[in-house]
Amino acid sequence: MVNNTLWRAAPPVLPDSMRDCLTEPGSLSLRLQSSGRRFAVRVLQQGVSLTLQDETDALDAAPHSPAYARHVLLTLDDTPVVYARSVARPACPHWLPVLERGSRSLGLTLFGELPELRRDPLRYGLLDASHPLAAAAAQTQTAASYPARRCRFLLHGAPLLLTELFLPALKDLL
Repeated sequence: MVNNTLWRAAPPVLPDSMRDCLTEPGSLSLRLQSSGRRFAVRVLQQGVSLTLQDETDALDAAPHSPAYARHVLLTLDDTPVVYARSVARPACPHWLPVLERGSRSLGLTLFGELPELRRDPLRYGLLDASHPLAAAAAQTQTAASYPARRCRFLLHGAPLLLTELFLPALKDLL
Protein backbone atom coordinates (compact mmCIF):
# COMPACT_ATOMS: atom_id res chain seq x y z
CA MET A 1 0.00 0.00 0.00
CA VAL A 2 0.97 3.66 -0.22
CA ASN A 3 3.71 4.97 2.08
CA ASN A 4 1.84 6.40 5.09
CA THR A 5 4.69 8.54 6.41
CA LEU A 6 4.04 11.14 3.71
CA TRP A 7 0.51 10.29 2.58
CA ARG A 8 -2.34 10.46 5.08
CA ALA A 9 -6.06 9.76 5.16
CA ALA A 10 -6.91 13.35 6.22
CA PRO A 11 -6.24 16.35 3.97
CA PRO A 12 -4.02 19.23 5.12
CA VAL A 13 -5.65 22.41 6.43
CA LEU A 14 -6.49 24.58 3.41
CA PRO A 15 -8.95 27.32 2.39
CA ASP A 16 -12.40 25.85 1.70
CA SER A 17 -12.25 26.16 -2.10
CA MET A 18 -8.88 24.37 -2.28
CA ARG A 19 -9.91 21.69 0.23
CA ASP A 20 -13.10 21.00 -1.74
CA CYS A 21 -11.07 20.37 -4.91
CA LEU A 22 -8.45 18.33 -3.07
CA THR A 23 -11.09 16.07 -1.51
CA GLU A 24 -13.28 15.80 -4.64
CA PRO A 25 -14.42 12.16 -4.58
CA GLY A 26 -15.13 12.04 -8.30
CA SER A 27 -13.28 13.25 -11.36
CA LEU A 28 -11.16 16.34 -10.72
CA SER A 29 -11.31 17.02 -14.47
CA LEU A 30 -15.11 17.20 -14.37
CA ARG A 31 -14.96 19.48 -11.34
CA LEU A 32 -12.54 21.83 -13.10
CA GLN A 33 -14.63 21.74 -16.29
CA SER A 34 -17.69 22.78 -14.26
CA SER A 35 -15.87 25.94 -13.10
CA GLY A 36 -17.04 27.74 -16.24
CA ARG A 37 -13.45 28.31 -17.33
CA ARG A 38 -11.74 26.77 -20.35
CA PHE A 39 -10.26 23.43 -19.23
CA ALA A 40 -7.38 21.68 -21.00
CA VAL A 41 -4.76 19.00 -20.43
CA ARG A 42 -1.16 19.77 -21.45
CA VAL A 43 1.12 16.74 -21.69
CA LEU A 44 4.60 17.56 -20.39
CA GLN A 45 6.26 14.18 -20.65
CA GLN A 46 5.21 10.62 -21.30
CA GLY A 47 7.13 7.38 -21.47
CA VAL A 48 9.75 5.44 -19.56
CA SER A 49 10.52 6.82 -16.12
CA LEU A 50 11.77 5.55 -12.78
CA THR A 51 9.58 4.93 -9.76
CA LEU A 52 9.88 7.44 -6.95
CA GLN A 53 10.67 6.21 -3.45
CA ASP A 54 7.12 6.84 -2.21
CA GLU A 55 5.53 5.09 -5.22
CA THR A 56 7.15 1.69 -4.81
CA ASP A 57 4.71 0.12 -2.34
CA ALA A 58 1.64 1.10 -4.37
CA LEU A 59 3.16 -0.27 -7.56
CA ASP A 60 4.72 -3.33 -5.91
CA ALA A 61 8.04 -2.27 -7.43
CA ALA A 62 11.59 -1.71 -6.29
CA PRO A 63 12.76 1.89 -5.70
CA HIS A 64 13.96 3.57 -8.89
CA SER A 65 12.80 0.68 -11.06
CA PRO A 66 11.55 1.30 -14.62
CA ALA A 67 7.97 2.48 -14.97
CA TYR A 68 5.74 4.14 -17.52
CA ALA A 69 4.72 7.67 -16.50
CA ARG A 70 2.57 10.48 -17.86
CA HIS A 71 3.17 14.01 -16.55
CA VAL A 72 0.51 16.61 -17.33
CA LEU A 73 -0.71 20.04 -16.37
CA LEU A 74 -4.42 20.65 -15.98
CA THR A 75 -5.18 24.22 -17.00
CA LEU A 76 -8.03 26.68 -16.62
CA ASP A 77 -8.03 29.55 -19.13
CA ASP A 78 -4.49 28.48 -20.14
CA THR A 79 -3.24 28.84 -16.54
CA PRO A 80 -1.75 25.68 -14.97
CA VAL A 81 -3.70 24.71 -11.84
CA VAL A 82 -2.77 21.04 -11.25
CA TYR A 83 0.43 19.10 -11.94
CA ALA A 84 -0.23 15.35 -12.22
CA ARG A 85 1.84 12.19 -12.60
CA SER A 86 0.26 8.86 -13.53
CA VAL A 87 2.60 5.89 -13.24
CA ALA A 88 2.23 2.18 -13.97
CA ARG A 89 4.51 -0.77 -14.49
CA PRO A 90 6.36 -0.64 -17.81
CA ALA A 91 4.67 -2.35 -20.75
CA CYS A 92 1.51 -3.01 -18.70
CA PRO A 93 -1.07 -4.25 -21.23
CA HIS A 94 -3.95 -2.86 -19.15
CA TRP A 95 -2.68 0.67 -18.45
CA LEU A 96 -0.56 1.59 -21.48
CA PRO A 97 -3.57 1.95 -23.81
CA VAL A 98 -5.29 4.08 -21.16
CA LEU A 99 -2.27 6.32 -20.58
CA GLU A 100 -1.46 6.81 -24.26
CA ARG A 101 -4.24 9.33 -24.78
CA GLY A 102 -2.62 12.57 -25.87
CA SER A 103 -4.30 15.59 -24.31
CA ARG A 104 -7.50 13.78 -23.32
CA SER A 105 -8.20 13.79 -19.59
CA LEU A 106 -7.35 10.60 -17.71
CA GLY A 107 -9.92 11.45 -15.02
CA LEU A 108 -12.83 11.12 -17.42
CA THR A 109 -11.78 7.54 -18.18
CA LEU A 110 -11.05 6.61 -14.57
CA PHE A 111 -14.46 7.84 -13.44
CA GLY A 112 -16.80 6.42 -15.99
CA GLU A 113 -15.33 4.35 -18.80
CA LEU A 114 -13.85 1.39 -16.91
CA PRO A 115 -16.55 -0.40 -14.88
CA GLU A 116 -14.06 -3.13 -13.82
CA LEU A 117 -11.77 -0.53 -12.22
CA ARG A 118 -11.14 -0.65 -8.46
CA ARG A 119 -10.07 2.50 -6.61
CA ASP A 120 -8.29 2.73 -3.26
CA PRO A 121 -9.14 5.62 -0.90
CA LEU A 122 -7.59 9.01 -1.57
CA ARG A 123 -4.47 9.89 0.42
CA TYR A 124 -3.25 13.45 1.03
CA GLY A 125 0.02 15.24 1.55
CA LEU A 126 1.67 18.63 1.63
CA LEU A 127 4.75 18.29 -0.57
CA ASP A 128 7.72 20.60 -0.09
CA ALA A 129 10.69 21.18 -2.40
CA SER A 130 12.41 18.01 -1.21
CA HIS A 131 9.82 15.85 -3.03
CA PRO A 132 10.66 15.24 -6.73
CA LEU A 133 7.11 16.05 -7.84
CA ALA A 134 7.15 19.36 -5.96
CA ALA A 135 10.40 20.19 -7.72
CA ALA A 136 8.75 19.40 -11.06
CA ALA A 137 5.65 21.48 -10.20
CA ALA A 138 7.89 24.39 -9.18
CA GLN A 139 9.00 24.67 -12.81
CA THR A 140 5.46 25.89 -13.49
CA GLN A 141 4.59 27.77 -10.28
CA THR A 142 6.69 28.06 -7.17
CA ALA A 143 5.27 27.56 -3.70
CA ALA A 144 6.63 26.69 -0.27
CA SER A 145 4.58 23.50 -0.46
CA TYR A 146 1.93 21.93 -2.65
CA PRO A 147 -1.30 20.36 -1.39
CA ALA A 148 -1.45 16.97 -3.07
CA ARG A 149 -3.58 13.89 -3.33
CA ARG A 150 -2.79 10.40 -4.46
CA CYS A 151 -4.86 7.39 -5.38
CA ARG A 152 -4.09 3.87 -6.56
CA PHE A 153 -6.32 2.29 -9.17
CA LEU A 154 -6.39 -1.41 -10.03
CA LEU A 155 -7.41 -2.65 -13.48
CA HIS A 156 -7.38 -6.46 -13.80
CA GLY A 157 -5.05 -6.49 -10.78
CA ALA A 158 -2.52 -4.08 -12.34
CA PRO A 159 -1.84 -0.88 -10.34
CA LEU A 160 -1.78 2.70 -11.58
CA LEU A 161 -0.80 5.47 -9.17
CA LEU A 162 -2.13 8.97 -9.85
CA THR A 163 -0.63 11.88 -7.90
CA GLU A 164 -2.01 15.41 -8.29
CA LEU A 165 -0.34 18.56 -6.94
CA PHE A 166 -2.50 21.65 -6.60
CA LEU A 167 -0.78 24.78 -7.86
CA PRO A 168 -1.20 28.24 -6.23
CA ALA A 169 -3.10 29.66 -9.23
CA LEU A 170 -6.01 27.28 -8.59
CA LYS A 171 -7.12 29.27 -5.55
CA ASP A 172 -7.40 32.45 -7.63
CA LEU A 173 -9.38 30.75 -10.40
CA LEU A 174 -11.97 28.94 -8.27
